[in-house]
Amino acid sequence: MTAPASTPPIAELPAGAFLDWLRNFRASLLGNQGSDVPCGDCRGCCISGYSVQIRPHDAGARALIPAELLARVQGFARDEPTLAARPDGTCPMLRDNECSIYESRPQTCRDYDCRVFAASGISPDKPVIHQRVSQWRFNYPTELDRKTHSAVLATAEFIRTRRSSFPNQRAPLGPSGISVLACESYSVFLQPDIHEKPDTEVARLILDASREFHRSR
Repeated sequence: MTAPASTPPIAELPAGAFLDWLRNFRASLLGNQGSDVPCGDCRGCCISGYSVQIRPHDAGARALIPAELLARVQGFARDEPTLAARPDGTCPMLRDNECSIYESRPQTCRDYDCRVFAASGISPDKPVIHQRVSQWRFNYPTELDRKTHSAVLATAEFIRTRRSSFPNQRAPLGPSGISVLACESYSVFLQPDIHEKPDTEVARLILDASREFHRSR
């Protein structure tokens, strides 16, 4: 009887020192810079059906994207049209597996960093991106790196499992929203007595921390 073939090990990819990554990611969320992601040959975010919001300052991208590909979407300002993916999930600006407007790509694309899912322990809902996320490995030069990552993980898990504790259940449902909120508000779970507080108080502290983070913009 032939033995079953063994599953090849997942090739691990260095995600960087955790605190360095987190500082850069938070700066990107505030619009201070884009994310510098070592994508290699991965095009997961370009082929997973994402729509791309075009912001007012994306003049370079707007000049290169055909107007007929941009649509107004309810909930966004009139000067923030959306570039929708093709029916097969690929971005219309992807040509020969390369971004045809890379140097002028929108801020939404510059900010995207799938390492946020590895940081939060939340699985993305896009199969190709899930595969990439499973490969990322952070390193921890200091104990604070490790402690901070544990706080991000705990915050994400609280948001995911305690949604009813938030006022009017005002917490994100999707993987991206949960992961980003955890990176904005992880300091809550660095408090030594946080596990002694009622869930409703923890939820309020998370929302307060997120508001404070955005006020630093």
